[in-house]
Amino acid sequence: MDCRVKRHEDDASHLLPGNDDQMTTHIHTETDLDAAIVALVAADPRWAPIVARTGRPPLRRREGGFAGLAQIIVAQQVSVASAAAIHGRLVAIGDPFDHLSVLRARKDRLLRVGLSNAKVKTLKAIAKAIESGAIDLHALAGLSADDAHAALVALHGIGPWTADLYLLACIGHADAWPAGDLALQEAARMVLDLPKRPTAKEMGPLAERWRPYRAVAARLLWSYYRAMKNREGVLVTPPAKPAKPAKPAKQAKPAKPAKAKKKRRANGR
Repeated sequence: MDCRVKRHEDDASHLLPGNDDQMTTHIHTETDLDAAIVALVAADPRWAPIVARTGRPPLRRREGGFAGLAQIIVAQQVSVASAAAIHGRLVAIGDPFDHLSVLRARKDRLLRVGLSNAKVKTLKAIAKAIESGAIDLHALAGLSADDAHAALVALHGIGPWTADLYLLACIGHADAWPAGDLALQEAARMVLDLPKRPTAKEMGPLAERWRPYRAVAARLLWSYYRAMKNREGVLVTPPAKPAKPAKPAKQAKPAKPAKAKKKRRANGR
């Protein structure tokens, strides 16, 4: 069965209802997810074979607020096991663990739990922004995905991928679109039958037709990627090319017997 979504040149004909008024929806439960999948397939039937191939994708929900954002930051560029260990030590510095826990903690203590200097600086900056009222992470749920994304990336150390993952997993925003996620890009390449993996910039226009359920499309693409690649999260490392067999060492030619030097006859003159 060909599960690939065929592209249409006229994207406007495939926009979902509610896109014009920037409708905002949220996915908190599997029931919400099921309803959103039905809406996405109804608006764009090309998703039907993808859903049939993957089934219901994981809900992918996490704790919200500072604690949830901190967990995403901690997990960046480290293994799953290391992230879990560091996060466990981090949340132990406060009960309950919140932005005030990080504000009160000395830098050397945060470094000892396993955080890098950059992550300590980022967590401290976010904690200060929350305490000053510069941002309310919970209030982002009331904004459109684009506005909430802009508010998050304005914080020190928060990039587009972190912002979109927070919106999708911690807030449950149905229109979050982690365009910079490599696995998502590769899945889009396979599903849309693209000649090469799209860039983060190219992923935006590709998903316009799926508003306001881009996060549902992302979940389906992740599940499709996992089904096709048998893994999740990062791109599969290409198999190493088999090493070329070593050329047999050339056998050294037997040394020629040294010629005895002829002694010069002494000249008697």
